[in-house]
Amino acid sequence: MNYREESLKKHAEWKGKIEIVPRVEVDSREKLSLAYTPGVAEPCMAIHANPELSYELTRRWNTVPVITDGTAVLGLGDIGPEAGMPVMEGKCALFKAFGDVDAYPLCINSKDTEEIIHGIKLFAGSFGGINLEDISAPRCFEIERRLKEELDIPVFHDDQHGTAIVTAAALINALKLAGKKMEEVRVVVNGAGAAGIAISKYLMAFGVRDVTACDKIGIIVEGDTRFNPVQQELAKVTNRRRITGTLADALRGADVLVGVSGPNCVTKDMVRSMAEKPILFTCANPTPEIPPQDAKEAGAFIVGTGSSEYPNQINNVLVFPGLFRGALDVRASTVNQEMMMAASRGIAACVKDEELRTDYVLPYAYDKRAHESVAEAVRKAAIDTGVAKLVK
Repeated sequence: MNYREESLKKHAEWKGKIEIVPRVEVDSREKLSLAYTPGVAEPCMAIHANPELSYELTRRWNTVPVITDGTAVLGLGDIGPEAGMPVMEGKCALFKAFGDVDAYPLCINSKDTEEIIHGIKLFAGSFGGINLEDISAPRCFEIERRLKEELDIPVFHDDQHGTAIVTAAALINALKLAGKKMEEVRVVVNGAGAAGIAISKYLMAFGVRDVTACDKIGIIVEGDTRFNPVQQELAKVTNRRRITGTLADALRGADVLVGVSGPNCVTKDMVRSMAEKPILFTCANPTPEIPPQDAKEAGAFIVGTGSSEYPNQINNVLVFPGLFRGALDVRASTVNQEMMMAASRGIAACVKDEELRTDYVLPYAYDKRAHESVAEAVRKAAIDTGVAKLVK
């Protein structure tokens, strides 16, 4: 199947992937009077007296916006908010299908950081959490940081942390198969935008000691002023061997490549130069950094991509439905590191040791056990770290 051509046909047929369906009937005077005026005045005044009741008396408790400004949509770049809508609708459909979370696309026609932050703060009271999506770096870092500081509901930038969570889950299981330890491997992250920076920091929190990040310019090294301020900050904790050069230089002797960059930037020779049993997570969409077959022919032990066309799909869909389900269930005030790490372990644990294969290191995206596992892990971590307002 030509997925692109068929998808365009289907989108024309579907005319949208989500819709609003009432949860109450309004087919009589009595029902209408309860759901709307005059009866609705009573819950309105109750919430006026105690805004926290908005979680009890409205759908706020289960509602999340999927917000983009259209500047970093998939691998398509800055295509604008309207063009980002099909992706946001798709995310909303996945939220509902896998997490039973009601999600709505909000595509903002602004690239101004302060304007976006202000706008989200104005409507945040309608939602139980905020999911940021496809906002370009480095603005996405400031937007997320400020919103996490200034709102008391979970704020989650999926491109950063969703990608990091599922990457770590895949690495946990891949290293089991390879017989390697997290603290002993050398990891190269190619692509130092939102996802690459988040992955680099997150893997180090998981115990990886040797991470080298690369961007289009080359290897990110401390003191190189060609890189943006966020990348320069990353250089203070990565590449402690202070190697310089290109991606090819970084990959010599490396155990793991995490690609969140662009198509066809990795060659067979680069793969051959890596350590024994190299692990490649080449997640550029829609075309990976190296075709999986080429990587395997060059000696790759495990290959994962961001596409459902190939084995080992490393996709955020394994993360965000369950993560928000768990956070919303306990009315968490934030998404912290412990909740994210619990999510990674929850995903990895869904593939039992006896099931692990080089072409099966992650559960499938449609495996509901994975989403339930993430939700339960996140609920527990939120309670254990004291950010849950409800303890079930």
